[in-house]
Amino acid sequence: MNEEYDVIVLGTGLTECILSGIMSVNGKKVLHMDRNPYYGGESASITPLEDLYKRFKIPGAPPASMGRGRDWNVDLIPKFLMANGQLVKMLLFTEVTRYLDFKVTEGSFVYKGGKIYKVPSTEAEALASSLMGLFEKRRFRKFLVYVANFDENDPRTFEGIDPKKTSMREVYKKFDLGQDVIDFTGHALALYRTDDYLDQPCCETINRIKLYSESLARYGKSPYLYPLYGLGELPQGFARLSAIYGGTYMLNKPIEEIIMQNGKVIGVKSEGEIARCKQLICDPSYVKDRVEKVGQVIRVICILSHPIKNTNDANSCQIIIPQNQVNRKSDIYVCMISSAHNVAAQGKYIAIASTTVETKEPEKEIRPALELLEPIEQKFVSISDLLVPKDLGTESQVSGYLKRVITRLHWAMSPDKFQVFVIFISRSLYPVPMMQQLTLRRPVMTLRTSIRG
Repeated sequence: MNEEYDVIVLGTGLTECILSGIMSVNGKKVLHMDRNPYYGGESASITPLEDLYKRFKIPGAPPASMGRGRDWNVDLIPKFLMANGQLVKMLLFTEVTRYLDFKVTEGSFVYKGGKIYKVPSTEAEALASSLMGLFEKRRFRKFLVYVANFDENDPRTFEGIDPKKTSMREVYKKFDLGQDVIDFTGHALALYRTDDYLDQPCCETINRIKLYSESLARYGKSPYLYPLYGLGELPQGFARLSAIYGGTYMLNKPIEEIIMQNGKVIGVKSEGEIARCKQLICDPSYVKDRVEKVGQVIRVICILSHPIKNTNDANSCQIIIPQNQVNRKSDIYVCMISSAHNVAAQGKYIAIASTTVETKEPEKEIRPALELLEPIEQKFVSISDLLVPKDLGTESQVSGYLKRVITRLHWAMSPDKFQVFVIFISRSLYPVPMMQQLTLRRPVMTLRTSIRG
């Protein structure tokens, strides 16, 4: 460990592992350490079930009805992958998919008026859906045709709309869409958590809806994918990539000190040894003095012995509760997977409800989601802080937040491989990764038959 590295990475969350993998591939000397004895950090999948009970300080052992503890791989944070999204493209390009198997999520649902409705995935489902009335369906179809034909580089597809200036509110008004349809479109298709997008230029929202449609078209049932054995497989896949190209990994390594000299990082001290570096990348928990709290997220992991009601007995699904339906400022998400994904004992289901905390009673805020899941066999509640950096880290070369790190990542890319421009996987950690532009220098291969329906 007493060596010099180009980069030291602290924490083995998904974002940190993506970075160490990419930089190792491009010839950088990388040391990757984690204080935990397992991969994943906040993105870990906990196994066996007994460890989850200990983590949340639940007294006693899991009941016999839960099956074998080793049959469980419980995600601490819910997330589904968009089938045609940038994260999937990155997995394909780096060939990390060789280490992973995926399964298509069976359905996407939206909450309206105290009930849940399937988000239509075919034209026949759209015509039969009770989400909209007959005339609304016609107007909505016209809107979707416009979105499908839209190309921000072709003014002929704009139809009088300026994508850089026209607000999304004005676009909805142009197509005469009602409030319920607006809620459904903005929150279940474009996947916004608040209504702030309504008064912003419409280009991004239209592209989000296109992404949803393109992802849905790939596998039919829903636009979402989920890795077998849990989300913890994703960081491990990138960790393997890094190791193959010479990256050094050390788990269960307590970090004693981040060594600074003249305001710039020069190394990390662990168990009396010092590893020197030119740059340090870490999750916010390693640099608490360099980040500040801007909010909180509540997550409730629920173990069920039944599928969620009114989901056609789906063994996996996402339910979105739009803010306006429950008089909130931000949406509530429910992400459900099951034994079909090798994350639970036979006949068991895991549902995770999450939302941004807005009051002093966060468990009361999440109640509309929990009511959809009843009866609940066991629940595990966590409230996590949302942290942002106090500075960009350009002077200190300490980057404690992914958004600040990857804007500078182009230095690690060689021209014959690919370049990354501003990739940001949201640390708000909701089910769907929010990512910006990824530019590839070679065609993206098709996803292998590891995708299972």
